[in-house]
Amino acid sequence: MCGIVGYIGEKQAYPILIKGLKRLEYRGYDSAGIAILNGELNTFKKIGKVSELEEYVKDKNINGNIGIAHTRWATHGEPNDINAHPHNSQSKNIAIIHNGIIENYSIIKDELIKRGYKFSSETDSEVLAYLIEDILKNVKNDLAEAVRIALNQVIGAYAIAVISKNEPDKLIVAKKGSPLVIGIGKGEFFIASDATPIVEYTKDVVYLNDFEFAVIKKNEELDIRTISNKRQTPYIQRLELELSQLEKGGYEHFMLKEIYEQPRSIRDCMRGRINAEEDFVILGGISDYEQKLINAKRIIIIACGTSWHAGLVGEYMLEDIARIPVEVEYASEFRYKNPIIYEDDIVIAISQSGETADTLEAIEIAKTRGATILGICNVVGSSIARATHAGSYTHAGPEIGVASTKAFTAQITILALLSLSLAQKKGTIKKSRFHQLLNELTNIPKLVEETLKTDDVILKIAKIFSNARNFLYLGRGYNFPVALEGALKLKEISYIHAEGYPAAEMKHGPIALIDQEMPTVVIATNRGTYEKVISNIQEIKARKGIIIAIVTKGDKAVKELADYVIEIPETEEMFVPLLATIPLQLLSYHIAVIRNCNVDQPRNLAKSVTVE
Repeated sequence: MCGIVGYIGEKQAYPILIKGLKRLEYRGYDSAGIAILNGELNTFKKIGKVSELEEYVKDKNINGNIGIAHTRWATHGEPNDINAHPHNSQSKNIAIIHNGIIENYSIIKDELIKRGYKFSSETDSEVLAYLIEDILKNVKNDLAEAVRIALNQVIGAYAIAVISKNEPDKLIVAKKGSPLVIGIGKGEFFIASDATPIVEYTKDVVYLNDFEFAVIKKNEELDIRTISNKRQTPYIQRLELELSQLEKGGYEHFMLKEIYEQPRSIRDCMRGRINAEEDFVILGGISDYEQKLINAKRIIIIACGTSWHAGLVGEYMLEDIARIPVEVEYASEFRYKNPIIYEDDIVIAISQSGETADTLEAIEIAKTRGATILGICNVVGSSIARATHAGSYTHAGPEIGVASTKAFTAQITILALLSLSLAQKKGTIKKSRFHQLLNELTNIPKLVEETLKTDDVILKIAKIFSNARNFLYLGRGYNFPVALEGALKLKEISYIHAEGYPAAEMKHGPIALIDQEMPTVVIATNRGTYEKVISNIQEIKARKGIIIAIVTKGDKAVKELADYVIEIPETEEMFVPLLATIPLQLLSYHIAVIRNCNVDQPRNLAKSVTVE
């Protein structure tokens, strides 16, 4: 969730660090800080945005060729200058930045207090800085070894970077549970939470594995070891990320850019995996586990947030055409419920970032029970990509806006490809029907482009309802998860309370909320349970409710009932979510902009949730 940046080399560190923090702002944060070595260890930190830190250090000594920087999302202790990172040791000789949570920090802190240490902050991270210094003084007079020993004493998740005034030629980093990448330049190194701050300087990177730490010195080879002190050979990967992908490209916000990128991102997701003319679907990343999928008696999908909603759509798809029972679980609940998992189960973990802490922990539980784990994620080299047995990348490109848009439709696209592939190989679908669905899926990017043309209509609706206090979203069948996702988007970026419900369930409680003040968004396309949804709309209208309807182009019945209508192109029922979600993304976006909300960085949220 927090952002880490570091540099060691011949260049001035500060410009690299501050630019890196700005690249990581999308992850969500409440304070920022920086520490630079130049004979002295100078640490500066400030509550608020990176721009406020930048203003604060204008008259400070920020010279130096080695430094670390951090954006914090508060866990232990409120957001303020003192709790911001970096944290110094008591002597002020050591600075540390830390993502994650040290679960046994209070036990360590109590012991250090008994030894005479006095703490400044409320954080668990400061405790680790003090522990490293205590080990340096009493056990081992070497920074790297002190860090290694300290990490063997802590319980929890971490990605850390440590520098010391007494060893100014090295930067120590380590990882467990939280992501950390090292960029390799010519005689210089860059570190970060993800590749976005690094791509400007180098394409060669090493992703640290859990329980690994690295001793980094300029003009020397990268020294990577496990915390049990076993030397590791660095595995250098080439970044596919381009700097242009991290810019807004003329759009006012990243979120709007990413909504409009969906025709391309869906097409990229399918590229090389589908051929409608020759009737085949190939998911090369999972081909080695194809037979296990075909024989599976149950698939369990684990995910959080938007990815969970994509999983629900996948459940409908897999059960509908591949005829495999599917359970969709919140990863945060799955890991604590003592789940029943069999060795022939297939577990599919979905995560945009590939770093979601709850999903990673759920994966480990499923692995210990012998299940086969497949991943669907967007970030190459991410922790989930490495933790699963196999999987498929969505190839959606970087998603900077905190509220996920193109990642959602890309995840659904992968699940559609998987469902079609399994249905064909299991023989649960007729050849003519398979061909029909395949052709329609290849046409989806064009239909998304057409759907995006409804933006002007949606903006007018957004202006009318920007001051609403509550929204209800309704859908049935494939459109129920779309209703959930539409409500989540509105909550995330406009701070308006919204709930998604199966349309038929409305009369089992939520109908009590219906009045002239609360708009109800109904996904009422002409597939599946169309007539039933019309009945639900009539129930709302009978109570003077306001209807905003997503309908199939040419619809007449719903138009007569609804107050506002947004038309989308006709498509197969299982692909409707790929189109129906677009107007809901745009509606949320425009309402948030009208309300002057921070669309790309909504309050209290983080892009990559790397803590419980």
